[in-house]
Amino acid sequence: MCRWRDHSPTVTVGHHANGGSALGDGEGGTVQRALWRNHFIRKLLPVWGCKLNQPIEWWIQGFTNKTVEFVDNETVCYACGNHICFLRLDTKLQSVLQGPGRAIGALTASGKSGIFAFSEQKLSPSIFVYVYPELQLKNELKGTAQLDYTSLTLSDGGPYLGCCSSLPDHTITVWNWETAEQICTRPQAGKDVVSLVFNPLSCLQLCALGSTSITVWNIERSASLHVLKPSVIELPATDGSFAERLGPTSYPVRAKPPYFGPELPPVFTQTKLSTKARLTPSTICWTSTSKLLVGCAEGFLLLIDPVSRSVSVLFNPTTPDADPDLRQSSFQALTLNKNSLITVGKDSVVHSLQINGTQINITHTWQLEGPATTAMYSPDCETVLLSSNTGQIYVLNPTRTNKIVKVLDVLCGKFAAAAWARTDKNICVSVRDSGELQLWSVDGMRLGSVSLQAEVTSLACCPIAQYAAVGTTSGNVLFVDLSREQEPRLVHQVHLCNTPVDHLVFDQEGNYLLTGASDSRIFVIDAKPSKKFSVLGCTVVPGPILSLSTQCIRDCEKVTVLALCAGQEGKHRDGRLLTLLSLPAKDLTGPDCVDRHGCLSSHVLQVSRYEVPHPLTSCVLGVSEVFAHCQRRKTLQLFRLPQDTAGLGSQQVVRLNPEQEVKGHPLGPACLVLSPHQLWLASAGRDGLLRIRETSSMERYTELQCHPCRLGGVRSLTFSTDSLTLLTAGCEDGSLVCTNLRIKGVEAEMNKVTQNGQPMAHFLKDIFNTENPVLTDLPRWSQESCVGSENPEESESRMSNNTAPPPHPKSLGSRRLILKVMKEENEKCTETKENLRKTIQELRGTIQEMLRENENVPAMERLAQHKLNLDVEGQRGLDAMVEQEATRVREEIEWEILAKRFLRDVLKRQCWDSLKVKSRSVKGFHCEHEVKNYPLKERTEKEVEELHRVQNMRKIEMAASTQCGLKKTSSAREEEQEEEDLTAESGVVTGSFSAQLGYSNPYIYDQFIVRTTEQKVNQIILLQDVIHRIKTAFNAEFDAVHRQKVQELNHVRERNRHIREILLELDMRQELWEPSLTNSEWPERLFTVDDSEIKAEKYLSPEQREEEERKELEEQKHLAAKGDNFMKKGLDDMMDGLLEVKKEEILKMEITQPEFALTKPDSHWSEEEKKVYKLYEKKTKDLSEKKEKYKKLRETEMKRLQVSTKDATKSFDETLMKLFQKKLKCEMAMYQEKLKITSLVYSMNLEEEMRSRELELKLKLERTLAYKVLDKEFRTEFADVPAHVNHLYKLFKRRPRFLKLRTDNKPKEQALCGSLAPDALEKMSKAMEELDAPENIPSRLDSTVWKRFCLVRQAKIESEHKVNVKAFTLAKIQKLLQKRRVEKEAAQQEIKNLSDELKSLHKEKNRFLMDIMVQVIVKQGQVYTTDETADFPEYVLLHKGVVEDLNKTIRMLGGQNIASMVQRKDFRKNTFLLEWEHKHRRMQIEDLNNKARDIRRLHLSEEQQDYLNNSDQKSRVSTQVSILEKTIVYQEKAHLHNLQHYKNKIEEFTKQATMKEEINTVSEQQLPNMQVTVAERRHIFETTVKSQAASEGRHREIVQKKNLEDFAKAQAEELVLLWAEVERLRMKNFPSLDHLKQLSKENL
Repeated sequence: MCRWRDHSPTVTVGHHANGGSALGDGEGGTVQRALWRNHFIRKLLPVWGCKLNQPIEWWIQGFTNKTVEFVDNETVCYACGNHICFLRLDTKLQSVLQGPGRAIGALTASGKSGIFAFSEQKLSPSIFVYVYPELQLKNELKGTAQLDYTSLTLSDGGPYLGCCSSLPDHTITVWNWETAEQICTRPQAGKDVVSLVFNPLSCLQLCALGSTSITVWNIERSASLHVLKPSVIELPATDGSFAERLGPTSYPVRAKPPYFGPELPPVFTQTKLSTKARLTPSTICWTSTSKLLVGCAEGFLLLIDPVSRSVSVLFNPTTPDADPDLRQSSFQALTLNKNSLITVGKDSVVHSLQINGTQINITHTWQLEGPATTAMYSPDCETVLLSSNTGQIYVLNPTRTNKIVKVLDVLCGKFAAAAWARTDKNICVSVRDSGELQLWSVDGMRLGSVSLQAEVTSLACCPIAQYAAVGTTSGNVLFVDLSREQEPRLVHQVHLCNTPVDHLVFDQEGNYLLTGASDSRIFVIDAKPSKKFSVLGCTVVPGPILSLSTQCIRDCEKVTVLALCAGQEGKHRDGRLLTLLSLPAKDLTGPDCVDRHGCLSSHVLQVSRYEVPHPLTSCVLGVSEVFAHCQRRKTLQLFRLPQDTAGLGSQQVVRLNPEQEVKGHPLGPACLVLSPHQLWLASAGRDGLLRIRETSSMERYTELQCHPCRLGGVRSLTFSTDSLTLLTAGCEDGSLVCTNLRIKGVEAEMNKVTQNGQPMAHFLKDIFNTENPVLTDLPRWSQESCVGSENPEESESRMSNNTAPPPHPKSLGSRRLILKVMKEENEKCTETKENLRKTIQELRGTIQEMLRENENVPAMERLAQHKLNLDVEGQRGLDAMVEQEATRVREEIEWEILAKRFLRDVLKRQCWDSLKVKSRSVKGFHCEHEVKNYPLKERTEKEVEELHRVQNMRKIEMAASTQCGLKKTSSAREEEQEEEDLTAESGVVTGSFSAQLGYSNPYIYDQFIVRTTEQKVNQIILLQDVIHRIKTAFNAEFDAVHRQKVQELNHVRERNRHIREILLELDMRQELWEPSLTNSEWPERLFTVDDSEIKAEKYLSPEQREEEERKELEEQKHLAAKGDNFMKKGLDDMMDGLLEVKKEEILKMEITQPEFALTKPDSHWSEEEKKVYKLYEKKTKDLSEKKEKYKKLRETEMKRLQVSTKDATKSFDETLMKLFQKKLKCEMAMYQEKLKITSLVYSMNLEEEMRSRELELKLKLERTLAYKVLDKEFRTEFADVPAHVNHLYKLFKRRPRFLKLRTDNKPKEQALCGSLAPDALEKMSKAMEELDAPENIPSRLDSTVWKRFCLVRQAKIESEHKVNVKAFTLAKIQKLLQKRRVEKEAAQQEIKNLSDELKSLHKEKNRFLMDIMVQVIVKQGQVYTTDETADFPEYVLLHKGVVEDLNKTIRMLGGQNIASMVQRKDFRKNTFLLEWEHKHRRMQIEDLNNKARDIRRLHLSEEQQDYLNNSDQKSRVSTQVSILEKTIVYQEKAHLHNLQHYKNKIEEFTKQATMKEEINTVSEQQLPNMQVTVAERRHIFETTVKSQAASEGRHREIVQKKNLEDFAKAQAEELVLLWAEVERLRMKNFPSLDHLKQLSKENL
């Protein structure tokens, strides 16, 4: 295998005015072509010895991105796929450079130096720098970028290259591409950078254009040290107003040291920010005065001064006087020359602007065909280049002509497919996803194009006529006539299905066009234009089609088609099923070739099915073999097809094993193409590699990187008819690459193949001469005519067919025929379908009845469920499918469980196992307090060693201080001892309570002696140890309390057990309080899962189920063995299983009552029996007293246990409260120690900042004083020749003449930077050699002194040169003398300022060392203040007792106030109660009045009044009884009379029934004749047509009757409601109504 990494060759092709290209003729093109051929003869070799005789030529077309750059005055470059294309604007010649990697990223070029650079797209990418036109690699820059570079730029003034990397570092780096060294870098500075641009006049100034900001980076350098300094430009708001500047971004030297102490309130730190939206910059351009012109997306044009960071608005579209032409378009691109500014907007308009101060005038306007995205001047400022991201490049030369010329027109977009037209001209046809079809010559010239107005998926060219078939996403196949190359046209369209047509293939003789799609159907279309591209039929394959290929065997007159099918309904992109179809080469137009649905008949179509062991992504059919690519194994495989398949059925699947397997593509899927002469196999994958190998030896191959890997690689691949040219289309890069092959050693074979192919060529040519004229005569396809010819029925049929099942075609040419066939079938099959439905329904009912009967029969006769299945195979298939899905779900769940277990282990290891002391808490029994311990990790060895080191050091220091203390006087010792005792007793100056708690470290420094950084670091370590000691000591007390609670819980459980026994004995029910540990108190419980927490049923595998059954059997055997223990049985029977005497239960004891007391009455008892009964009563009374006494005793014991539990838990709560208070003190002590640590860290940071500032000031002072060092030391150097010192000093100050001339002319020149500095030094050295000549030696001066003088002067010259270079890089020099004076004054002032600042810094540093921050414990009554300079005139120092007395008085007065408030509240409460009682009484009075009024209005009947008035109730009752007796006698007489009357009526009805029976018998005999008569009359009545008037009358009668019925129903309902209302009123006024009723009776 051959791979290369150095620069690639170029091929020169010429672009014509229409955007095409042709091979360049002439000397330049011949030389470049020769270089290109020699390179590939050397580079592109097969793996084992196969050599290239002639070069592999290519041309490339496309436009990947919008970056277009000048490489010289007449040549531009742009990226296309994995190549760099160079286009000469005058001759339109094109040359190509292949990228050394697998993809090209950012691109930049410098037209003045002829240097261009680009990055590759891969992990850890490199930047390649080339020189044009040699196309030689100058250097490869390997930076720190991890993924990609977003922007590159080259400097015109030096060998500098700027780049910006993408995620994750976003680093801006400046390189010296000559030495491949990083000059300077700035991480995290390019997060939103869109482009980088160097200042053309200064290589030390770089502008970064961001999506919302602009930053100017100044490169400051000192010798070999370079530093990037940012200067952020604040843009105006969208209304043109300027926001308030927040201050300079650079750090000033005299600024106050930063504050690292405690956080201040927001009022001290908040900054006023602007809330207005800012302008969005879209393009930038440097001016000749090193200023920036910025165009904004909102239409603003700004002028920025990077030095002062001032922004001026040159054009504001929101102002009323703004130019309307500029107001309508925003600034998308800017380019500037000496005369005018060229701007490009969104509206495809190009303006030439003249800027005078703040006035802008439009001098000229041009209109483009489409919007442009970039604009730039050539290096000589003569030509303007305009380009768009759609593939157009325009050229404008304002000085010569005002006409814009298009030099390149290649559309930008993804190629869907490309193919070779089968003509003598070898025309290439390509089509993009958008439907743009283009024709290219063999030389790469674009011949013509046509827009198909559809989304395209596939393409194929016919071998017998000059047309192309294009598949679309809507299921159409479009036929495009290519006879006229400049004007291709659409001549026909066929709709096949509603899924995208993924595959289009012609057979080699052009008999058929075959299509493949994801709907598992292959359509066969007649490829001859004379047949109107009729659809011959279709066939269904088992699965979506992944690959389709054909072989036409002319001798057998058949066409073989191979289809690779995906399994599982196309869920994957690979498949294992191969379907081989065999069609006759003759016409398939017979009536028996297809069925009524358009499917090919079995006697016409022969089907063979094969299965391979591994899934394939693509395959291609050879003569008797299949070449396939397996992505899972990343191999190419060769399968041999069996020759004898006559005995195999169409549904039988044959298994194929690979005969040969070789290495394939690393990235897939890969597409395979077999050359027309069947000798070569080409493969291309998503890795962008094109591999060509011989079919006879697949191990060897030739490899070529055609397309970038990161943009999807290769999408389409095809051979030309002569098998010597390959055409590849990229997947995402939008490039088309043509490759021409010439392989040594196969010329003779190729000639033989060509001779053997002559008959085929003549055969195809004859058909071509017949069919192509028919094609040219076809009219242009009109979509309107097609739509208009479709009637509504066809449209409805097509919509209904969208949901048809896959075996039926959705459209086969003539829709009318389909409608007719479907209508006939529906008419014929209507009755059959109905019968089938009824049969199925009956069968379903029968089966359900059988199932019900099967459930009711005995178990011995009952059949199993599977035996009742009618479709056993279907049930098995469903079971297998369910089992497969269950296995898949089970595997997913297992993987998910495994992931969660892994996460659990990681979290447990990091957050639990790593802790030496686990986090837990203790809660109170009766209070809500909760105390937590301190989780601690094990100290590392480094921490322990550091602590030991500090402690040992402190031991030595304390021992040394003790020795020094022995020399003090005794009085001094006593005074110090008293002070120390006082300090220790007070504990204030220690700054914490840790010493009082007993957890202090004895080696801690005194706060007043901690001054140095080392002491502060040691103090921090010791304070951290104190915090650790506090936590450890508290954890020990916490553990003791925790153990105490566990013990108390055990005691509570034991007491509750006794209480339950007492409750059970006393037959009482009471809920007991039984506390337990929570999860926070027992955190280990969280790692165990109880069975009660799992709600779902546990799944057991068959093995686990067998294990459970085995354990159950063992348990049963064990229980059975225990059941045979006779000794235990006897013990259970005799003593209830206990070997101790049972305690007598008093409460259950009962005294048996004598038997005579139950059987005899008291009077029949004898004296003896009476004595026995008295004894019984006495025993019963004694037992009752014992029971009561025992019950009280047990109740007392139960209460004692409960009180004991309550007291113990309360005692524990008190202990917990003490622990809580102890933790508060520990927390206070720890926070105090942490505050000490924070103060120490703050002081260390402040000291470090002061040290840095001091070094910075010293360094700057040294640099400032470096000008005068040599001058001061000159006279000291030559003190040995005092007579010549003055003369030598004059010569020392003397400079060559040309320097003085340069001083005058310098303001007009460019700044010196980069590689120009060595040239200036070289000229200076040559000029100084003349001054150092021997003839310039002063008289009577020694030559050794002169030589020494020359060396000193040379050092002086070199130092001056360095100073000049540094001064030139910082700013532009205007006048040297004036500049020197200004610099001198500025330097003197700066020296003074720096000296003053250094002195003040020293003072501040000394004050800082002496002014130590000491932590003091603040007591009650003290006031905090942050004002250190105040004199505290308003503050009063009071004694603690005064404050406490005042607090007592306040509390006393507050208590009195609260007591008075309570009294007032109670009084108000009583008042409210009295008011409420008063209201209650009033309401009762109202109720009683209402009752009295109701009683007065009550109406009584006469009976009720008699009953109330008559006092003799007995006489009234006897009267009523006599009346009732008379009434009963009368009713009995009436009943007898009615009974006799009803008997008489029954006899009459019996006689009438007998007569009716006789009449019915006669009527039954006459019924048949009457039925015949009725039928005849009914028939006559039905045949008679009733008049319309009679019908309407009858209808009105029916309607009227219906209305009357409805009205009657409504009236009845209303009457019912009224009766209900009357009844309700009667019941409400019952006495009154009854009285009225009585009156009415009396009246009657």
